[in-house]
Amino acid sequence: MQMNKMKKISFFLLVFLIGTVLPGKGLLQAQDNPTAKEIIDRANQLMRGNSSYAEMTMKIIRPKWDRTLSFKAWSKGTDLSLIYITEPAKEMGQVFLKREKEMWNWVPSIERMIKIPPSMMMQSWMGSDMTNDDLVKESSIVEDYSHTLIGTETIEGYDCYKILLEPHEDAPVVWGKIISWISRDEYFTLKNEYYDEDGYLVNREILSKIKNVGDRVIPTYFEIIPVDKEGQKTTMEFTHVTFNVPLEDDFFSIQNMRRVR
Repeated sequence: MQMNKMKKISFFLLVFLIGTVLPGKGLLQAQDNPTAKEIIDRANQLMRGNSSYAEMTMKIIRPKWDRTLSFKAWSKGTDLSLIYITEPAKEMGQVFLKREKEMWNWVPSIERMIKIPPSMMMQSWMGSDMTNDDLVKESSIVEDYSHTLIGTETIEGYDCYKILLEPHEDAPVVWGKIISWISRDEYFTLKNEYYDEDGYLVNREILSKIKNVGDRVIPTYFEIIPVDKEGQKTTMEFTHVTFNVPLEDDFFSIQNMRRVR
């Protein structure tokens, strides 16, 4: 399997782990005839912001077994995030810290702090379909890709823009192209398809359970489905989200990894 096919989580899912959410009426307001880039930017803004706190449940599904993880996540901007595992008991208390492009893991059972080396960045995160590298990737779907509106389509009753994203020649991205379906009125993403550099579909992402989370309406449930692995997928559901919470930079420190709960 090619290395890029090991990356099983999309940028749209990742932003909830290492990003935050802007107010529903962001800098880019809805327009009668927005460009494809403006549509992507608006959708991206809906899932980014200054800071956030979230509680999440992830289910890793395989043909012969499945596994559930729960965790808390704090983030500030795109450079700082901290994840605390709450379930299952075996992993409870593990903490992951991201500061810019570096990543650490605190393992309380052995009282050891581990800095994730480059050689481990492609390994699976907690046995899921996402990698350590996904947690620190900073490529931008707005700046690293060109955007073309290729049609419209209705998904689950929502009229959607269908947009093709193709990476710029020197962009540090893994996907050969992305096709995204974004609702015309709400600007949230309902489906993404991820293709390798040879044009083969690798992952399909479905977003659902649209909810009002306080100051915006967003999908709260994600399914990441590797198309060439029957019976395998990863799901994630956000059980609680609070946006624009006050967080200092020193909250995201190696010292705080031992104290956070």
